[in-house]
Amino acid sequence: MQTTEPMTATAIETTPEGLVLVLGERRVRIAWDKCSAALASATETERFNAELSPGGYGIHWPLIDEDLSVNGLLRDHE
Repeated sequence: MQTTEPMTATAIETTPEGLVLVLGERRVRIAWDKCSAALASATETERFNAELSPGGYGIHWPLIDEDLSVNGLLRDHE
């Protein structure tokens, strides 16, 4: 997906299979191994402890110190 302006998520969901980005009415599911190597090897507890940034531009996993942008996830996986 090619975008010129930053995409934001309104919410995120974590499942055993992967990350779900909530983009208004749309949901994008991304398998953990497609998000990052750190998340692919993380425990379920580490994966499920995710924080969406206040502006919806990025996601932080404090237990493994991993940060990913919504734009990057969408660009690489759609």
